[in-house]
Amino acid sequence: MEPEMIWANLASNDLDRTTKFYTDLGFKTNGNRTHELSSILFSKGKFVINFFIKTRFEESARSKAANLENETEIIFSISAKSIEEVDQWYVKVKEAGGKIYSEPEKFEKGYTFGFADPDGHKFNFLYWPGM
Repeated sequence: MEPEMIWANLASNDLDRTTKFYTDLGFKTNGNRTHELSSILFSKGKFVINFFIKTRFEESARSKAANLENETEIIFSISAKSIEEVDQWYVKVKEAGGKIYSEPEKFEKGYTFGFADPDGHKFNFLYWPGM
């Protein structure tokens, strides 16, 4: 057996704010938004993150969503083509209202910075030569 696709489901406190943040970064919506779900398409490989209202997310997970003010659930890494592109993403994330938790820095042979979206979900942009 081989899966056809993988995607992520995360909780959102405000779907309008979440959708605006990611579309301001240039990501596309994936299908029609509902009152419970905003789906965002990341990358050419069509990685999707579905953002559900918190109550729907918790109902599906059969547990509470993580408290992202003092906990981390996951860090998604997004590839960049160059150091300059990482720096461009840094500016764009700040302009869109993302919270920088790790300033741009060299990491081994790569270059990266980390940010959290308005709900506290963590990401980093990473340039890694040869990737």
